[in-house]
Amino acid sequence: MSSWKASFVVPAIERLPWEEALEHLNEDGFVVTSREVSRDGPWRIEIFGEGARQKVEAALGDAPDPHWEELPDADWVAENQRSFRPFEVGPFWVHPSHVADGMPAGLVPLRIDAGLAFGTGTHATTRGCLKMLATLDPRETANAVDVGSGSGILAIAMAKLWQRPVLGGDNDAETVAVARENAELNGVGDLCRFVHAAGLLAAELEERAPFNLVVANILAGPLTHLSVQISAALAPGGVLVLSGLLHNQENMILSFYHRLRFVARHRDGPWSALVLEAP
Repeated sequence: MSSWKASFVVPAIERLPWEEALEHLNEDGFVVTSREVSRDGPWRIEIFGEGARQKVEAALGDAPDPHWEELPDADWVAENQRSFRPFEVGPFWVHPSHVADGMPAGLVPLRIDAGLAFGTGTHATTRGCLKMLATLDPRETANAVDVGSGSGILAIAMAKLWQRPVLGGDNDAETVAVARENAELNGVGDLCRFVHAAGLLAAELEERAPFNLVVANILAGPLTHLSVQISAALAPGGVLVLSGLLHNQENMILSFYHRLRFVARHRDGPWSALVLEAP
């Protein structure tokens, strides 16, 4: 199946509206990125995909002069890994396996390679979750679950930071396998248990509910669809960390979790992470 890229350039003031307009493409398996062409200048928005283009063509609508490009056959996982460089976020040092040296003293290493599962820590939503997790009282997070765990980075981070068991669930079996491998590579294979689940619907997750901490770094649509399920899974006083939403989606998301108390937010670019608490 052939791979391709669509790209177009917009003024800085139009970057956020276009990111919001194209957000839904992520749910269909496309990858949407944006980067500044020059300081305080225009932004280049790129959409990567393979196979049929119709959904992206429809979403682009009146995009200014979109450019389509066929991508050469390549090992894109390897290409991503080579371009992935270590970085600090909160108390963590996120690094790929091919760069293991140079960690600043006192940080918790997270080894995550770019692969088939979402979540290397480079996306603003993952960074926001990592920062918010570091602010929580470990005494109040004894029973934790990561909903839509992707690469497993957030569950692995919790297990390494607090040295305790953490559950993770994802609706993609291949992703669950990647997360299990990542946990082993990080030395917490015995602390992290990843299962195939639709939201929180899996025997292993239901047996452990209610939870002191639920983390869900998924898109705004799934956050609304799972709101009743997630809210019901929280123990009294339990903490909920939500991300995958844009600034202008905060109030909408909060309305679906209205019985919970707002605690804090973190914003990174156009993305938000919210911390809520059950009564």
